[in-house]
Amino acid sequence: MTTSFDLAGKTALVTGASQGLGQRFAKVLAGAGAKVGLAARQIDKLAALEAEIRDGGGHASSVTLDVTAPESIALALDTLVSTLGPIDILINNAGIAVTKPLLEQTEQDWDSVLDTNLKGAFLTAQAVGRRMVEQGGGCIVNIASVLAVGVIGQLGPYAASKAALWQLTRTMALELARHQVRVNALAPGYIETDINRDFLESPAGQRLLQRIPQRRFGQAEDLDGALLLLASDAGRYITGSLLVVDGGMLLT
Repeated sequence: MTTSFDLAGKTALVTGASQGLGQRFAKVLAGAGAKVGLAARQIDKLAALEAEIRDGGGHASSVTLDVTAPESIALALDTLVSTLGPIDILINNAGIAVTKPLLEQTEQDWDSVLDTNLKGAFLTAQAVGRRMVEQGGGCIVNIASVLAVGVIGQLGPYAASKAALWQLTRTMALELARHQVRVNALAPGYIETDINRDFLESPAGQRLLQRIPQRRFGQAEDLDGALLLLASDAGRYITGSLLVVDGGMLLT
């Protein structure tokens, strides 16, 4: 039996698809043949991405989704299933960060980061996971970070959320394996996007660069292979794993 990254006949949901890595993930999945549900809090931000995927011959549908609100999740799933079909792949990507010294982080900072990155990922995976169990299988990829296992300063709540997401991934994988639902985490290192480009080019960012053995920041396309491995039948025997893509950063 041969395996490939072919996702033809599959439906994928990408949360946080309006910018950054979420946009890239959606394009990659569509390029591999999946019908892609694009989800974000503001649906107007998804219009250009949806048009780009369709112009390229792919299938995409946009939906409003607030991962911190169960009723929003339920409505979004009902809408996408009615337009694209049952969801086979969830890319749990929605996330935020607040960069401040630990002693300056507020309770509101903590709550906003943990609510989105951890609670939101849990609520979305739980809702989609229930449907996957009913339909006989599926695949969930939680987007974690190298900070799930390593640390740098000024990102305390973010690092805590990603470390907890990794443990949640393992628990979900253990419980759902018998239902043919695979759950893994993808842990990017420092990937250059429009959101962080200014920081990465700053003196602080260049100091950070010296911690990366490959001596370069990642590009969004560096995650393509890892994403497709975890989302496709090529990774059918992989569950409960953390796949790190960081240019060797954690080695230092």
